[in-house]
Amino acid sequence: MTIPLSRTQLALFFILLCPVNIIGLWWAVGSPLVMDPNSICRKTKRLAGKQAELCQTQPEIVNEVAKGAKLGVRECQYQFRFRRWNCTSQNKYFGKILQQDIRETAFVYAITAAGVTHAVTQACSMGELLQCGCEATRSRGPPPRLASIGPTEGVKWEWGGCGDDVEFGYEKSKQFMDARRRKGKSDIRTLIDLHNNEAGRLAVKNYMRTECKCHGLSGSCTLRTCWKKMPHFREVGDRLLERFNGASKVMGGNDGKTLIPVGQNIKPPDKQDLIYSAESPDFCLPNRKTGSLGTRGRMCNSTALDVSGCDLLCCERGHRDETVVLEENCLCRFHWCCVVQCKKCSVRKELSLCH
Repeated sequence: MTIPLSRTQLALFFILLCPVNIIGLWWAVGSPLVMDPNSICRKTKRLAGKQAELCQTQPEIVNEVAKGAKLGVRECQYQFRFRRWNCTSQNKYFGKILQQDIRETAFVYAITAAGVTHAVTQACSMGELLQCGCEATRSRGPPPRLASIGPTEGVKWEWGGCGDDVEFGYEKSKQFMDARRRKGKSDIRTLIDLHNNEAGRLAVKNYMRTECKCHGLSGSCTLRTCWKKMPHFREVGDRLLERFNGASKVMGGNDGKTLIPVGQNIKPPDKQDLIYSAESPDFCLPNRKTGSLGTRGRMCNSTALDVSGCDLLCCERGHRDETVVLEENCLCRFHWCCVVQCKKCSVRKELSLCH
């Protein structure tokens, strides 16, 4: 189950995730001030350079960045809902996770950078930002799946519609997520964070899909109008979870500017891989030092053999079965026009909870 983020939790998330000099910005966008761009900018006196300029001249972009970050955190909670660490947003524990160079931190950085890219790009396509709009397609070649269709088949095509301007969203995500980490920093933590940020953005940018619409008389397809659209964000989350499962452990090179995979015969990670430098705790028991809440009381699947199964999720401590009565909507009917009315039904459910 996805847990709504409170204002305080979102603010703390950004304090720990983002560079110190834009903390004020995240505090602002995590509050009701988000509806007042002038107030947001007054809260960001500590900003400098491009971040301060954007806040002062383009605060509406800042609002979309905040929406993207929320999108990323919620997707993290969905993807990890059946794991020992479930992307909890409890302040003290979440902060400890972000202070470590573990796999879970890699995923958080990547999904947040992806969320910002996705939200800003979507706002462009919806006409909600004056600085961008639909993608320019004049110089683009034919879509790959139409390139093989020759003129002899009588099918013409053209770019049209409103393609997603993912380049704009990509650049804004890079500007905010990588701020103050790009210059004068060569420590391993900075290199890892920047790499995972980029992996998140590429999970959106590299998987654009082509959508086409047919035009012609009597259902014929004499002309195809095509445009580029972003992948659904759930697809982005699924893809990054695969990268999480195959994440590469690295260590810093002697020059302080490169990352080397740990282990023999391991290929260097590519730009889309997630990387980390420290092993994760097992998250079985509460531990404030590591950010583990433990799994006591968590729901598990008594018949599953994967990470959601009681054996793995409960760390072999066993589980108890409990019967609960829940109210659910049932016998729903559509009434013209346009209301759906449902009755409330009591449903008994068997739950398995970790000891």
